[in-house]
Amino acid sequence: MSSLFILLFVLFFFSILSNFHLAKSQRSSVIGDTIDTNKYVSIASTIVSSNGNFEMGFFTAGNNSNYYIGIWYKKLSKQTVIWVANRETPISIYEMDFAQFKISDGNLVLLNGTRQIIWSTNITFASNLNKSQVVATLLDDGNLVVRDGDSNVSANHLWRSFDHPSHTFMPGSKFGYNKRTGMKQVLTSWKNANDPSPGPFTHEVDMEKYAGQGVIKWNHSVIYWNSGPWTGNNFTGVPYQPNPMFNYTYVNNDDEVYFRYDFFNPSLISNFIMDVNGQTKQLLWMDSIQDWNVFYTDPKQVCDVFGYCGAFGTCNDQVNASSTCGCLVGFKPKFEKDWKLNSFSSGCTRRTSLNCGDAGEKDKFWMHKNMRLPANGESVRAENEVKCESLCLENCDCVGYAYDIGKYGCLIWKGEMLNLEQLSQDNVNGSTIYVRLAASEFSTNQDANQNQTSNKLKVAIPIGVIAALLFLSCFAFIYYRKRRSSKVKESATKSIRQNAEGEGMELIDIQDDDKGNIDVPFFSFESILVATDDFSEQNKLGQGGFGPVYKGIFPGGREIAVKRLSSLSGQGINEFKNEVMLIARLQHRNLVRLLGYCIQSNEKILLYEYMANKSLDTFIFDRRRGVILDWRKRFEIIEGIAKGLLYLHHDSRLRIIHRDLKTSNILLDEELNPKISDFGLARVVEGKITQANTNKVVGTYGYMAPEYAIDGLFSIKSDVFSFGIVILEIISGRRNTGFFHQEEESNLLGHAWRLWTEDRAMDLVDQSLHESCNKEEAIKCLNIGLLCVQEDPKDRPNTSSIIMMLGSENIVSLPRPNQPAFMTRKCGGGNTSSSSNVKSDGVSNNQLTVTIEMGR
Repeated sequence: MSSLFILLFVLFFFSILSNFHLAKSQRSSVIGDTIDTNKYVSIASTIVSSNGNFEMGFFTAGNNSNYYIGIWYKKLSKQTVIWVANRETPISIYEMDFAQFKISDGNLVLLNGTRQIIWSTNITFASNLNKSQVVATLLDDGNLVVRDGDSNVSANHLWRSFDHPSHTFMPGSKFGYNKRTGMKQVLTSWKNANDPSPGPFTHEVDMEKYAGQGVIKWNHSVIYWNSGPWTGNNFTGVPYQPNPMFNYTYVNNDDEVYFRYDFFNPSLISNFIMDVNGQTKQLLWMDSIQDWNVFYTDPKQVCDVFGYCGAFGTCNDQVNASSTCGCLVGFKPKFEKDWKLNSFSSGCTRRTSLNCGDAGEKDKFWMHKNMRLPANGESVRAENEVKCESLCLENCDCVGYAYDIGKYGCLIWKGEMLNLEQLSQDNVNGSTIYVRLAASEFSTNQDANQNQTSNKLKVAIPIGVIAALLFLSCFAFIYYRKRRSSKVKESATKSIRQNAEGEGMELIDIQDDDKGNIDVPFFSFESILVATDDFSEQNKLGQGGFGPVYKGIFPGGREIAVKRLSSLSGQGINEFKNEVMLIARLQHRNLVRLLGYCIQSNEKILLYEYMANKSLDTFIFDRRRGVILDWRKRFEIIEGIAKGLLYLHHDSRLRIIHRDLKTSNILLDEELNPKISDFGLARVVEGKITQANTNKVVGTYGYMAPEYAIDGLFSIKSDVFSFGIVILEIISGRRNTGFFHQEEESNLLGHAWRLWTEDRAMDLVDQSLHESCNKEEAIKCLNIGLLCVQEDPKDRPNTSSIIMMLGSENIVSLPRPNQPAFMTRKCGGGNTSSSSNVKSDGVSNNQLTVTIEMGR
């Protein structure tokens, strides 16, 4: 009987599943864009907005078997949900045959499988309203509105989904706070990528501490980011200027405070989300990759998100970190499933319970160095570190302590440790903390070590004699090799010193304390001589402004590009150290990777990943090789360079201004993907600063922005100017400085501007591209290039705007450029003059260093 019962149960279960899948497969029924008393949404039906932009119905997220009612983009290949009704009350798979989303008693309600209301709009009605006429309509902007069926769709609504967002802030909606009703829009993250239920992070307008500014909170309590006050154009805490693709509005009056954004080009698809990782992100849909592109994020680093790795979790966003989040020693992820989905806020739990106050071995403390101290430390009085430890050990609620007599004295933590971050060894803000663990966490490891030691002692005596003989043999061999290596090194150094003295050069070494700050390996000069065959001409890849580049073959057959800085390059020890320490901390697919360095006497050498196709200029300025780069590849290269710049200007931990962006500094890998290189002139600027000045102007003539060349002012906008030149050179296949037209213009900018004003943009395109060229994309790129080289830096777009414009399909909506800088115009009498032409012979008091433009 029991076997029969089990068999019947299994058959019943599978019959339910088969019916469910049948119902799910029939979800092709669209019942229009409106729900009324006679139409409702079920597992087999949806509603779609009038122009087909958005769809609403039941959905599941990832491998989650629960069902939710939501709104998503209809036309996109990747399902993107923008609103969820029943985030806290999902419907199980077994109830879906009977679930309904319908109008009931004037309200929009969600009924589960037993026909119970689990979600409702909860509208309060005027006495004269006929509830039987209430309908719900999905609009083409993604807004679900409940209204009187007799009124116009655009008239006053009884309820709007835009007023009750889930995790997405849509264009055209308000994000703010109603001062009279107390209603506010709060974006709440999903729990993880497969679970729409509310997560721990919220984005909202704060009226108490920050007076109408946007803030991000953890657990509705801890504010870890704020937008800063509104300046009239943007928020001070948001590090980008108003975008030419958007129209931004901020209102703060007696009735309400809100922020909204709209598109100048309505065909663009974008949204703003509170992501599962605690960052707010602005997304733009890219048809070219059929996916979302992130062009704005705050906070910039996930380790700045409060509680990102949860209780007893450590955050590590250093380049060499194997994972962003990890657990402290003695802890493990609380929910492994969440961690596999990159949702770490659930944190870590102890492997072994503490033994405070019980009989047995007392708890101990595990030391963690170079840590950012956890949040909510409690200061207690302790004469020394021993007393601090004792105070924590005697308190069963205490889970850890830190002691620094010069900074904070004794700090203890109770309950949970949150916001831990593992810092680099050279970070002066790092502290040592001691985390409480059960004694067994120590004894397990220590006992193992002691057992290994005990076993080793049993065989140590007979092995010792053999080991001693081997040691003596090895010592003799090492001594011989070291003597030989020393002679080779001494000979090489002597030769270098003789050459240096003959040329009057200064001999410099990086000090040991500098080497400690460099996160890439040091290579010996002898190993580089061997790898490059003594810098032979056969291994020479090219000659850059700062010296020759060679191909090196290192042990294991690994190919590396070896950049040997010339004594005549103008790049001294400071520039060299700058490039090594700076690029070692950068990691992006469109930035070249530094593999190592060497400095000995006057030799300064950088080792990069080998780029088989050398630099971009060797293609676009060579008629024979230029045909390899068709229009599609050139457009991808432009996009790749823009993404690399976006990382430098906004997304990297350090805000970096390159100052020498040009086609010869764009390297191409085996698949012709672009990588920005040569960071010797790059400058790091603090925090949200986007501009600085210098007394020494360095860079390449023809690529420098006028405010930099003349006044020494460099900024992210001076990099944008250089990028504009690069775009025009990629399109035309001509050098800006090498271009000369006897009758009209003396540079490429002037020529491009004239063709633009004469509506002859396609005449600028390289002849080799005419067959493969997409005309609209080419005109768009010329438009963007001219926007980048406008004379006033304020008029130039920032890199996030450039990314959006490159992804836009509607070129009509792009801003019209003003006259570019560095444009030579024809004047009366056949002479030429320039409103902002820079020469290298004393236009300003700045020292203009012009690097030589040559192929690699």
